[in-house]
Amino acid sequence: MARLPGHLLLSLMLGAAALPVGAEPVTLAPVTVTEWKAVYGTVEARDRIPARARIGGTLVALSAAEGDLVEAGQELARIVDDKLDFQLAALAAQKEALAAQLANAGADLQRGEDLLKNGVTTTQRVDALRTQVDVLTGQIASLDAQAEVVAQQAKEGVVLAPVAGRVLDVPQTKGAVVMPGEVVAVVGGGGTFLRIAVPERHATALTAGDAIRVSEGGEDREGRLARVYPLIEGGRVVADVEIEGLPDSFVGARMLVRLPVGERKALLVPKADVVTRAGLDFVGVQGADGAALRTIVPGEAQVVDGVEMVEVISGLSAGDVVVPASEVGHE
Repeated sequence: MARLPGHLLLSLMLGAAALPVGAEPVTLAPVTVTEWKAVYGTVEARDRIPARARIGGTLVALSAAEGDLVEAGQELARIVDDKLDFQLAALAAQKEALAAQLANAGADLQRGEDLLKNGVTTTQRVDALRTQVDVLTGQIASLDAQAEVVAQQAKEGVVLAPVAGRVLDVPQTKGAVVMPGEVVAVVGGGGTFLRIAVPERHATALTAGDAIRVSEGGEDREGRLARVYPLIEGGRVVADVEIEGLPDSFVGARMLVRLPVGERKALLVPKADVVTRAGLDFVGVQGADGAALRTIVPGEAQVVDGVEMVEVISGLSAGDVVVPASEVGHE
């Protein structure tokens, strides 16, 4: 038997000394593992509502900026229409004229009633005077109602936040002329979720409620597949993923998501029983002549019942008994 060089033999001995001790033998049997599909999801706001101008005019004040946190009903901008002030002034002048006519008509009615008591005038004449007073009173009430309408239009120049959340977009600038219904700001509220687009061949594997893995900041987080949309566009299925505590600092940010798209059988060995020497991976296997190291090709790591496991692509078969490598003798 060929002897190993001294430095390689020393490396093997040091590697054996660092192996875990006391692990139990494991008889390999096929285990069902989940197939995961990696896709990118986009952070979306649950409610994305535009704050629109209700009147046309000039944007004289703009207090909202992208990224600001706002409360529902908070003032975001103010629009002024100078024509509304002119309409109010015109209505006020008309009211003054009618008020003067009403005062004169009231005096005529009073004189007519006095004359009627003395039998100098007729009842028909007094009724005509009373009708004139009622008409002028109604016209003044109509002007008051029109003035309230115009005043309300002026108040609607204040643009309010439709929901509590973060300002996502402000397409207008101070001094701009806006039309009724034009968007002044877009507010995202109601929390955030991840929206993903998956190739249609995986559509049947997606079920609402499935567990989802999301990679954020180098760490995996658990999520839930909340909704799968039935409409397929561009060969992709759109679905929503809910994750507790998902930040809303950057709506539209992309995050790596892993979806369960199928299951298959695989052989798994404890990661602690796999050793690497000279660039090769070995597992201790109990044979008829005792325990020996066998070269394997490891695959993806899995976590089963809190234990780190490694899939064996080749080198082992079902029924093999895996023993701790520390129990395998070395020459």
